[in-house]
Amino acid sequence: MTTEPAGRESTAVDEITDWTKGYLRRHPVASLRTVGGQVVLGGAAIRYLCTDVATGRFPVGEFVRQASFMVKTSYVPTVAVALPISATLSIQFGLLAGQVGATSLAGAASGLAVIRQSAPLVTAMLLAAAVGSAVCSDLGARTIREEIDAMEVMGVSALRRLVVPRLAACVLVAMGLTGLSCFIGFLAGYLFNVYVQNGTPGSFLATFSSFATTGDLYLAMVKSAVFGTIVAVVACEKGLSARGGPGGVANAVNAAVVASIILLMLVDVGFTEMYTILFPRTTL
Repeated sequence: MTTEPAGRESTAVDEITDWTKGYLRRHPVASLRTVGGQVVLGGAAIRYLCTDVATGRFPVGEFVRQASFMVKTSYVPTVAVALPISATLSIQFGLLAGQVGATSLAGAASGLAVIRQSAPLVTAMLLAAAVGSAVCSDLGARTIREEIDAMEVMGVSALRRLVVPRLAACVLVAMGLTGLSCFIGFLAGYLFNVYVQNGTPGSFLATFSSFATTGDLYLAMVKSAVFGTIVAVVACEKGLSARGGPGGVANAVNAAVVASIILLMLVDVGFTEMYTILFPRTTL
């Protein structure tokens, strides 16, 4: 009676150990294969996008349908998330500025935070969650129903017909929503600073216009374009590689959202560091 539980425990430990060793052997190779597939897919999609636009073969109808769907799916969550985040940043920067005796700089601090970081990153994360999941599930359903294989057999490129318009639409929508998020963030910060924290409207606007330059807006737009490309490429690659029926599509959607958010965070850190190095602020 006392040896059987010990034997079962030893077997369970052995199974867990074997699975862990196998996972550690398989995971790096699988990760490199996935990243390589996404890089190849993204490069081919960008190349086809440029050539199709130049030659007039770009599927404008599909692009308009996808852009309209993405806007309807993501603009309400973007506004709903941008408002509280901007208000929170305004409150925190206002308290910090009050503690160091620089309340007049609250507008500059909150404005830089919204334009440089909050607006593009919030927009990209919502695109990954709302739009990326929808794109991945759509392409995944087509893949498991063998529609993609049927298109390729008929000589229709799924990459040019399905991926390229979604990529262009995601980039355009990301840039537009980033601009909307910048405006909403500035308006929320202004209202909270003036009407909640008893700030001076003129001081808020003066410091904001002095510190937030056009370069910051250009950085936000470039960020949003890159973030939109990442969301579209990851979602399309996961959808086209879905296997295993409806359960495989669900796993692909989950993997697409998680991978997109992780990549967005890493790329955002790189962008911020490179911008700080290349365009340092020499004076306040």
